[in-house]
Amino acid sequence: MSKPIIETKDLTKIYGDIRAVDHLNLTVDEGEIFGLLGPNGAGKTTTIILLMGLSMPTAGTAIVVGHDIIRGSKEVRRSVGLLPEAAGYYEDLTAEKNLEYIGQLNDLPKIECEKRVSELLEEVGLTDWSKVKVEKFSRGMKQRLGIAQALIKRPKLVIFDEPTIGLDPAGTKEIRDMILKLNREQGLTVMMSSHLLHEIQLTCTSVGILNKGKMIVEDTIENLAKLFSEHQGMNIEFKLHNATPELYKEIEGIDGVTLVNQQNGVLNVGMKRDVTIEVSKVITKYGAEILLMKPREYSLEDIFMKYYEDGVR
Repeated sequence: MSKPIIETKDLTKIYGDIRAVDHLNLTVDEGEIFGLLGPNGAGKTTTIILLMGLSMPTAGTAIVVGHDIIRGSKEVRRSVGLLPEAAGYYEDLTAEKNLEYIGQLNDLPKIECEKRVSELLEEVGLTDWSKVKVEKFSRGMKQRLGIAQALIKRPKLVIFDEPTIGLDPAGTKEIRDMILKLNREQGLTVMMSSHLLHEIQLTCTSVGILNKGKMIVEDTIENLAKLFSEHQGMNIEFKLHNATPELYKEIEGIDGVTLVNQQNGVLNVGMKRDVTIEVSKVITKYGAEILLMKPREYSLEDIFMKYYEDGVR
């Protein structure tokens, strides 16, 4: 069994009248990619600052990579790599020199630092740009350099705060693939904070949803989807040819049908019991053709909106 690499207990941070983090209880296991979700102002970045030992909690505590964030904050920072949302670079230095400087700050011996810099530049695909000043880098290249900076001390855990924000689709995919590769090939534990739900769904195994500093729900995406599906009841998607408004109206009248709507050419039929056969008969009756029929698959956006809206209430 995996053991927790992050474990918080009633972690709280108050700024004046604002509870940025409110009695947060969170567990992240070794080897997983964990997504920390929430709208702007939900407390994601404050949580990361606390977990890194960069700010004292108002109450509660956390153990990160085996160290208490209060008593062992220095040990936490030695063991955890961080890519902040607004990562800083020395724009007038080359990628190589930026990494060498970070290595020096982390007390890497000169020979080991040079070797590590070379390894990382290759790993993040910047070897050909190693002698180029960072001021000439695109946003995506800077993010790759930021990942290299986070990895230079060989951390046991890396935390990425909005790693794909502002990137084009190609750059986003590059960063996503890099995160998956680090986890798969090196067994690196990753916490990834984002409000880009599609990226979290493609990258993470587990998620926690924050709202106003509180953890609304924490589980694997698979379990959350299952619970959401059970809550919503049956929902079958039909892709039809030659459907008519009369057909939709008759389906609405079937005993057991709770919802009928059409989106992007797909008919969604919600059911409190399985009336798939009855719906299919109506479709056939009106001369329509069923091109595809399958249970609806709920996205992380569906799940997020349900828990977020419930949390707001």
